[in-house]
Amino acid sequence: MHVVAVVTQKGGSGKSTLSVGLAMAAMQRSERVALIEADAQGTISKWRERRENPYPRVERVADPADIELVISRLQGDGIWLAIIDTAATNNVLATRAIACADLCLIPARPSAADIEAAIPTLIAIRRLDRRFAFVLNQTPTRGARLSEAAASLSSLGVLALPFIGQRNDHQDALGAGLGVTEFAPEGKASEEILALWGWISERLIVESNDHGQAALKTAC
Repeated sequence: MHVVAVVTQKGGSGKSTLSVGLAMAAMQRSERVALIEADAQGTISKWRERRENPYPRVERVADPADIELVISRLQGDGIWLAIIDTAATNNVLATRAIACADLCLIPARPSAADIEAAIPTLIAIRRLDRRFAFVLNQTPTRGARLSEAAASLSSLGVLALPFIGQRNDHQDALGAGLGVTEFAPEGKASEEILALWGWISERLIVESNDHGQAALKTAC
């Protein structure tokens, strides 16, 4: 099973909306997906209450010690992908989510404040030796500020593609208990989320192959 943690201490970066969008994009590709909510604000749980479809599965975690247990249970139930939505803080729960992740996504809006706020999260990820990528989120369609933010984040590490634009479909979908790929499947927001999920899934598969090769060499 693959585990993706969406983490940054900056509030308003769109972690929950991004988590839901990516989960639904993965489901659209026929993957078995679960969302792990490690945020007391409960945005994903409230979204789940508005949702008629029983999938994806949503698990809430408040105790850092429970994350591994939930991941183990999901893996035993045949889940292929678990996405952990974390709170806007670098607390112990967020640190445990990072430690359990195969890939950490750090969403940041194209502003100096967001990029600066991502640094403590990046330090924690590097300390735990986890793979990561920045996601430019809630972006304008073009402009110098977007280019500058992309350059700044690229200098700090890997920058995922494409950028996710500031589009009403994301919030409207969340309010309707849907993913953006369900709410407006032909829209630009859906196109971007599907493309981002494609970028992420390629890296998860490559990582799995790398681990498999390493295990094979060890066994030999």
